[in-house]
Amino acid sequence: MTDEVIRVNDSYYILATSTRVDDRRRVLKYDDTFAVFDRYGDIENVGPPEFGLYHHDTRYLSRLALRMGEHRPLLLSSTVKEDNALFTIDLTNPDVPQANNVVVPRGSLHLFRSKVLWQATCYDHLRLHNYGRIPIELSLVFEVEADYADLFEVRGLQRVRRGTIREARVERQGLEFGYEGLDGRLRRTRVQCTPEPTHVLPDRVIFDVRLEPHQAAEYELAISCEWDRGSTEAVQTPITPFRDAATRLSGTIESARARAPELVTSNSQFNFWVNRSIADLQLLSTETPTGTYPYAGIPWFCTPFGRDGIITALECLWFDPSIARGVLAFLAATQADRDDADRDAQPGKILHEARAGEMAELLEVPFGRYYGSVDATPLFVMLAGAYYHRTGDSAFARQLWPNVLRALAWMDTYGDADGDGFIEYARRNPNGLVQQGWKDSTDSVFHADGTLAEAPIALCEVQGYAYAAKRVAATLAEALGEPGSVVTDLRRQAENLRQRFEDQFWCDDLGTYALALDGAKRLCRVRTSNAGHCLFTGIASPERARRVARTLLGDTAFSGWGVRTVAADERRYNPMSYHNGSIWPHDNALLAAGMARYGLQTEVTRILEGLFESSRWFDLHRLPELFCGFHRRAGESPTLYPVSCAPQAWAAGAALLLVQACLGLSPIVGADGVPELTVAAPFLPSFLREVQIKNLRIGRGTIDVMLTRLASGEVHVDVTRADGVSFLNSGPGSRQLTRSA
Repeated sequence: MTDEVIRVNDSYYILATSTRVDDRRRVLKYDDTFAVFDRYGDIENVGPPEFGLYHHDTRYLSRLALRMGEHRPLLLSSTVKEDNALFTIDLTNPDVPQANNVVVPRGSLHLFRSKVLWQATCYDHLRLHNYGRIPIELSLVFEVEADYADLFEVRGLQRVRRGTIREARVERQGLEFGYEGLDGRLRRTRVQCTPEPTHVLPDRVIFDVRLEPHQAAEYELAISCEWDRGSTEAVQTPITPFRDAATRLSGTIESARARAPELVTSNSQFNFWVNRSIADLQLLSTETPTGTYPYAGIPWFCTPFGRDGIITALECLWFDPSIARGVLAFLAATQADRDDADRDAQPGKILHEARAGEMAELLEVPFGRYYGSVDATPLFVMLAGAYYHRTGDSAFARQLWPNVLRALAWMDTYGDADGDGFIEYARRNPNGLVQQGWKDSTDSVFHADGTLAEAPIALCEVQGYAYAAKRVAATLAEALGEPGSVVTDLRRQAENLRQRFEDQFWCDDLGTYALALDGAKRLCRVRTSNAGHCLFTGIASPERARRVARTLLGDTAFSGWGVRTVAADERRYNPMSYHNGSIWPHDNALLAAGMARYGLQTEVTRILEGLFESSRWFDLHRLPELFCGFHRRAGESPTLYPVSCAPQAWAAGAALLLVQACLGLSPIVGADGVPELTVAAPFLPSFLREVQIKNLRIGRGTIDVMLTRLASGEVHVDVTRADGVSFLNSGPGSRQLTRSA
């Protein structure tokens, strides 16, 4: 078998065996439960495999199809509300024959369908209204099935054995499905109907309906997901009426939004993108025993990922530091404390991924608690330092300091196993991930001739993360009163790493840093977006940073929508690949933030404009995990990637990081404990005339800021309210406020 053949068990490749019947799928999520529907609100068992209702990585409902007798209703419209709480669908009847050769004309019956997820239950509410002039008689049918497929089965992995699916239990109020897993858990799906159905069969519930002209009726299904271990019956999920569940969910979301800042611009389309991004972050945020954590993405990665959570938190840190606190607390609690080759774990290493499904519990996949990422550990240290700088939360920083020290020790020992000064990776579990950077496809690290690099591999961006981690750890140590020798040593290590990196990774003829060093210490001389992360971390010299930016925005790397992961003239470039030529919003946001760090405003603007324009084409203004890297063509949309997650946490966070990159915002709590907001060299693209930020919390203070682009192109900054915040501005034509009480 050559390296061109997909090794499913090695790469955990997500199979795409058919075209999406409808790319505009609809997604709901609440904590550890999520659902993927088509636009009708149905879960069909034809087409793409990901449709379903899932709980803890298991599909509890594999079919939910609404029929009017034998006919599918006609779709009028559907959408998920801007806050992601409610999925609404407008349907009508096709031409339906009735008795005595009477035909109910299409459009006589309006079906308004509403769906919410709340506390492991999917609520499906249907209101029928007869707008016709004759009575309508029909059977309203909900076809239901439950296959209890593990998410990795849905992704394409085959299992040798499965547990036992119980025979469906028919009850007066509905149905009950069950599955006795090989892991000892009983999983159960209960379908409860209001009012009581006319007929209940093992695969459907039926309501016989008669509506006089202008008469209306309502029907409701509550589909609950239940699981338990070591008992004959699963613990029942409490069911509340649909309207109560919807009200409580909306209240929870409104409460969270009230605590967050408000970001409004002069461009309504830009506002749609930002608001959807903020709502997606709220949707993916999940309560864990250690706090709120942004799950990575739906459907394939709706679980905690270390790297994804950290980068999402960094993207949103200026806007909402509470995300970072939850991420840091969770990752500190799950930091590896022993050497375990099966999980690619070593003392001090930060989690890559956690799973709760049957296959993970049985170790059929290694991801129950898996540590196979090389970058999550230095990124954890980066986030710990950045969070302290943003909030001044010294108590939490002291709590985290032992975890930071263990992470630094991993970087110096296990992370640099050969002692060459660079952090490398090589998987130890043969069923684990081959590539352990953010581009973790099996074929993502290669040489200029296209041959795959052999491990151990030192990625360029990981050295940048390590450099930044050492620097912020030194600053954090100083703030916490650690010995001066610790501070000095960390800064010395960072500078030594920077110099070694510049000496060994720079490729002058390519105008960029090499992708990686392979196990034989040979450079992978390939132009990739990875090098742009070196600007984000500050390891690049100013002159080389400018050259990297020019390379990334050249014709072969920049598609017009964004920067490709791999330049178009490299041997493994494929615009339809996962990591070798596609466009990732979070990747582009990090590149833009890095360019802003070096004052490259024009380059930042090009990336922001590309992603903003792409968001206008995507359904619900939602940027997906990635899209194809084809060159932008006038009047045409970006090309979708077939198994991309949407929503995805770090794709949602990209909008906020791009705003920060343009505005030069730096909210911190200073060494004296006083909240400060600095606006450094702000600029606004041509499509934004004004940006207003209200209720930005910094420490114990809050501040409101208005930024306006003048005819000259300069940005005027006006502070309209500052409670307990000191404002500093390096831009022209601005009113500066001193500290206010």
